Amino acid sequence: MTVIIRDLNPDVPADLEGFAEVRHLALPYILFTADSVRHLLTHSHPDARFRSLVAVEDGEVIGTAQVALAHDSPEPGQGYLNVYVRPDRTRRGAGRLLVRAGEEHLADAGATKVFSWVLDEPDNHAFAERYGYRRGRSAHFLRLDVASGTLPPLPEVPQGVELRTAADFADDPRPLFELDAETTSDEPGEVTIEFTDYDAWVEQNWRHPLLNRELTTVAVVDGRPAAFSVAYTDGASRYFTAMTGTARAHRGRGLAKLAKIHSLYRARTTGVTQAYTGNDAGNDPMIAINEWLGYETCAAEVRYVRELG
Repeated sequence: MTVIIRDLNPDVPADLEGFAEVRHLALPYILFTADSVRHLLTHSHPDARFRSLVAVEDGEVIGTAQVALAHDSPEPGQGYLNVYVRPDRTRRGAGRLLVRAGEEHLADAGATKVFSWVLDEPDNHAFAERYGYRRGRSAHFLRLDVASGTLPPLPEVPQGVELRTAADFADDPRPLFELDAETTSDEPGEVTIEFTDYDAWVEQNWRHPLLNRELTTVAVVDGRPAAFSVAYTDGASRYFTAMTGTARAHRGRGLAKLAKIHSLYRARTTGVTQAYTGNDAGNDPMIAINEWLGYETCAAEVRYVRELG
């Protein structure tokens, strides 16, 4: 059958469910739902020129791509193109067509450099390199068996530190935005991100359908958020840490570790059985925290980059 590439239609449930299913099969370490797929498409910043593409064969979504400009980076001309095909529907040309469509969109939007995450497997490396992408830094997905695994004992909360949840900031989440902006700008990676638009952050991050405000844990010092661990849940038994970080002035005190372990303990009481997270290979502090918590590596990916002519 012929493979057709088109934009995902956020008003068609079969499109949303098909997209989420492809991503779940290809990336079982990250949470995807129809609602989260729709949210990202319909609430991304206009300057990102964001598109969700689907490869359709005989009415079935067999491949996906998310394409955007890195509009929140101080360096212009950078774009993202992340392509995933159902593992049982490969070698039909879907990946090639999605790459071509994504690159054309980014070139039209003014991108001169494209970054793409590629699962660390020989066929995937060969595919990326065939289209002129060169290998960059690596990252790992980690899994923790919350139901049957053993978490370390809960450490004592230091004097002067208070643990709250994101739900406690429902009336005014700006302090969390400021902490997120500071910690995100310090994350290791090829693309520097700077959060400067509070309203966009509220729309995209604070109102994300997978954000669990009750499990997202914040360490507060002198009335201000000093560290946090952001929890996404799928409404069933799976949990994903979307971000963990500490303000520069409070690093080295174990506050990120404190926030994350308290979040995991509470997650277990809500029926969470599997917890996932991701680590850049150069993020030694977070690697140490996750090893202490008992996470184990379950997959790896590599960031590829290509210059657009």
